[in-house]
Amino acid sequence: MTTKKENRTLLSRFRKDRRGNFAIMGAVAVPLILAAAGFAMDLTNMVLARAELQDAADSAAIAAASALASDGKSVAEAKAIAATFMKTQLSGSRVFTWGKDGIPLPTVDITEETTAGVGKVFKVAVSTSGDMEFTPLTKLMGYKSTTLNASSSTESATESKNALSMYLALDQSGSMLANTNELNTTVTGKCEQFNESGISIGRKSPCYIKKIEALQIAATSLFNQLKKADPNTKFVRTATASYNSSLVKSYELAWGTTAAQKQVDALKGGGGTSSTGAMNAAYTKLSADTEKTEHKRVNGQDPTKYIILMTDGNNNNTSDDGATETICKNAKDAKMEVYGVAFMAPARGQKLLKACVSSPENYFAAEEMSELVDAFKAIGDRASAVVARVTR
Repeated sequence: MTTKKENRTLLSRFRKDRRGNFAIMGAVAVPLILAAAGFAMDLTNMVLARAELQDAADSAAIAAASALASDGKSVAEAKAIAATFMKTQLSGSRVFTWGKDGIPLPTVDITEETTAGVGKVFKVAVSTSGDMEFTPLTKLMGYKSTTLNASSSTESATESKNALSMYLALDQSGSMLANTNELNTTVTGKCEQFNESGISIGRKSPCYIKKIEALQIAATSLFNQLKKADPNTKFVRTATASYNSSLVKSYELAWGTTAAQKQVDALKGGGGTSSTGAMNAAYTKLSADTEKTEHKRVNGQDPTKYIILMTDGNNNNTSDDGATETICKNAKDAKMEVYGVAFMAPARGQKLLKACVSSPENYFAAEEMSELVDAFKAIGDRASAVVARVTR
């Protein structure tokens, strides 16, 4: 009896004794806490590793695209450059532990397309992956590593030339012999000078640059820009027509700007003003099938077409204003880009040009020689931007 009672007392004391509970709980909880810490560390590492891998892929794609467009490298060379960038960027990684094959090479896909003219567009896609080993704490839970992936794509292009045909309708009336406000420092002593009607007022000093000379200087700045944009004369065609009281001379469009430059240099002022004939010549010659055929033959494109109408005065007959406006409308309907340059012109002449231009931004009013040069330069800037575009 006593023995049974003692046994019950011992069992009761064992059930009530809590001194070993913490050890048991600790034995169960500590691995879980360590695993949680390991997972937290590895989660942080995964975020850093993915960013590191993505940066490497982006750098490789950009390097390959730049090598193709800017440096003229072949596709094989560009792929090698991408691999080098990837290896360089990942070689110092503190996150990745590479396998027996070392740092993985990227997969680089490059497609090449020919654009209008001589340009090329390159599309570069880079993909890569890397194994990130987990910390020993995470490995205790049976997870050894994870594979991270990254991809990047970019596009580049070589210079793409775009065809252009430009016709200048230029005023060479008597008023174009009048002086600008710019001294002609190349002439000493007296020189023949003219009034606003183009009538000689004798030899006087000092000598000023005449309006027609200012026009020649301004046109040269335009031609130089086009020449720079198309040094091999395969995309730009130009010509001029000059007018006074009627059409003086209209020329056929020719490749480059050499012929048009000579035409402008040969301008001589005199006579009245009638812009209709020159404007009609510009529209007619740009509309001719032969113009489209020439571009197709040399560069395979449909050209952007420009007309520049310049005057320093009013048409002698108001009927010419209406006729010129009609031609301008026809040109705009045919998708030609019409510019107007008024050089020291009266109100009616300015009104005509404003009605002719394709947009308000295409109208220029110049009261000084420097402004005339700036106007032609601005047109040259816009036209050159159409001729040669570079994408990086």
